[in-house]
Amino acid sequence: MVLKLYGHTHSTCTARVAAVLTEYKVPFELVIVDLFKGEHKSPEYLAFQPFGQLPYINDDGLIIYESRAISRYIAAKYRSNVSSAWLPLPEDIAKTAKFEQAVNTEAFKFDAFASTAAFELFWKPGGPDAEYAKKLLENLNASLDAYEVILSKQKYLAGDELTLADIFHLPYANLLHNAKHINLEDEKRPNVARWWKELSTLPSWLAVKDGVKSPA
Repeated sequence: MVLKLYGHTHSTCTARVAAVLTEYKVPFELVIVDLFKGEHKSPEYLAFQPFGQLPYINDDGLIIYESRAISRYIAAKYRSNVSSAWLPLPEDIAKTAKFEQAVNTEAFKFDAFASTAAFELFWKPGGPDAEYAKKLLENLNASLDAYEVILSKQKYLAGDELTLADIFHLPYANLLHNAKHINLEDEKRPNVARWWKELSTLPSWLAVKDGVKSPA
């Protein structure tokens, strides 16, 4: 049974999972959840994703939700599909610790501001609170200043190997950068710019960034 990804073509978190599926060469079927009709809040959907958010997967009967958890599952299960995995082996305690540190950095120092700012700026009913959005972006830029320090000492957030911790940034970073709410190519942060250039041009991301669809 082909893996089914329940999400939406232009959902940020669906794109995060789709990029990982693409990188790991996992065939999948995108099952569109119509947000405008409220399908993500229907009893049928909530039976599998009780928070009514996108996406979730069904991998031969195994249901997993939360895009980061799905991505880690894919990277672990399909490791043999790639020559260089985005997830350290669990027995490598040092790399795993650095990876967990980087994952938490992304979640609490980047996404906490980026995803909230994106909602405020693009999707909030009635429009944004300009002062709140400004504060979120100020906090996000402060985090990017810290990223510059980290990335001046190593290639990626968890060390010198690309991992899911880097990949997790892509959807909201892409959205806010393209809308010019943040500048990931700022010459004042050359290492962030170098990091972002590599991430944003990964073939697996380019394949999904403008809209997720089932592979041909």
